[in-house]
Amino acid sequence: MHALDHLTLIAPTLEDGVAHVRECLDLDVPFGTRHAYMGTHNHRLQLGGRVYLEIVAIDPKGTSPGRPRWFGLDDQDTVHKDWEAGRRLRGWVARTDDMDATLAPHDGLFGAHVSLPPEAPEFGFSIPDGGGLPLDGAAPSWIDHRSEPTSMADIPDLGARLVSFTMTYPDLSAITGLYQSLAIEGAPDLVAGSQLTYRAEINTPSGLRALT
Repeated sequence: MHALDHLTLIAPTLEDGVAHVRECLDLDVPFGTRHAYMGTHNHRLQLGGRVYLEIVAIDPKGTSPGRPRWFGLDDQDTVHKDWEAGRRLRGWVARTDDMDATLAPHDGLFGAHVSLPPEAPEFGFSIPDGGGLPLDGAAPSWIDHRSEPTSMADIPDLGARLVSFTMTYPDLSAITGLYQSLAIEGAPDLVAGSQLTYRAEINTPSGLRALT
C-alpha cells in the first residue's frame, strides 16, 4: 500500500519554520526530534489520520552525517531562495510496505534505499544522489516503517486536520502518468501553474487556514 505519510516544510532554521506555520495556521508546532544520523532536527504536528506535518532544518548543534542530508538541506542556497520566494511547503513523503519494490521500476528517480539510523536501522528512506528532492520536489520521498509505523501518540495533536493538498506544476503531462502509476492514497491534487508549488488547506481551531 502507498499512502501519504507527511508533508515537509523545509526551513532555513526551525525558528523560521515555526514562525511561518504560526502565521499560516495560528498554531505553535512543538519540537519533535533530532536526527543525529542526518544532522537535522524537526518539529511535528498531527494532521489527522496517520498524516502529519514536519518542519525540518539543519541542526546547528548536530554533526555532519558523512553523507548527503535528506530533503536537499545541504543546498542551503536553494533552501533560502525557495524560502524567500514563498515556496516553504516544499515536499512530501509517501509510505510504502516494500521500499525496494517501489523504487525498482523508476530507474533512480527516487534515489537509493537508505536504512536509518545506520548503526541500528529502524526504517528505510529514499534519498537521491546528492540528497536533493526527487524531481525537485514534484515527486515524493519514500519511507518504509518496516512494520513499526510512526506513533501518532508521539506527535502533538493541536486539532489541525488536513482538508486538501494541491500541487501546481508547469507541465502536467510530464507528471500525471507518474502519479497514476504510483497510486498513492492522499497524493496531492495536480493543478496547472507557472511553477512548482504546494498548498495545504487545514482546518484548525481558529478556522480553515492555508499552508504554503
